[in-house]
Amino acid sequence: MIEALLDLPSHLRERLASALEAGLLGSPLTAAALGSVLGTAEDGEDVVAALLELERLGVPGRGAAAWIRTVERGAARIPKADLVWSGPEVPGLHARDTRRVYEELLGSAERSIWASTYAFFDGPSAFGVLARRLDAMSELRVTLLLNIQRKRGDTTSAEHLVRAFADRFWKTDWPGELRPRVYYDPRALELDGPGGVLHAKAVVADDEAVFVTSANLTEAALDRNIELGLLIRDRALAESVSSHFRVLIDRGLLGPLPAP
Repeated sequence: MIEALLDLPSHLRERLASALEAGLLGSPLTAAALGSVLGTAEDGEDVVAALLELERLGVPGRGAAAWIRTVERGAARIPKADLVWSGPEVPGLHARDTRRVYEELLGSAERSIWASTYAFFDGPSAFGVLARRLDAMSELRVTLLLNIQRKRGDTTSAEHLVRAFADRFWKTDWPGELRPRVYYDPRALELDGPGGVLHAKAVVADDEAVFVTSANLTEAALDRNIELGLLIRDRALAESVSSHFRVLIDRGLLGPLPAP
């Protein structure tokens, strides 16, 4: 029953607490009185029932206001995740757009970007926003984690495949003047079959926001496929992801892409 108070938007919880503190809501509590305070009649009966339950538990008026504010402070410390979708737009379903989230994070970072993807097509388009940001902010530290794939039946040496990928990436795919650090998973190039591939799709911006998604950096994944991700602005979580990537590099599990 008290869950109705937890389900209120933050600004309405504050408005409710202020009204209880000032004595603008008193017995008998009614949905009409609550609606006049909150400016909405939505879920009014449930909120009244929750306040009456607090009264029954010996927490009326100012006490209820203090309880609501305590809940609010606790909720503020819990990281909130935004759902991020690609695919057809459906009226009535509200979620953030994958391409917009990618471009927002890559185009607004001020200190660091970690970006990992399994696949990308049309490098200048996929990396354009990030390249422009790096060129504009030379102090930005950009690290890309990319998969280099061996085609089935290809017996070319791993060294040659890496060199060919690097030449193509630096000459064709990366559109900026300044260059990021790029790493790949050597296991994907093992001749007897991949021992593993770099399949993670994620962005960490400034060690403050982390975006984990099913979408690769391709036009289809960003705009047409049905893809799902979560954007969380939480420093502890963001730092844990970038730290994991960093340890993989430090231990030699991810190798550096050769310079041009």
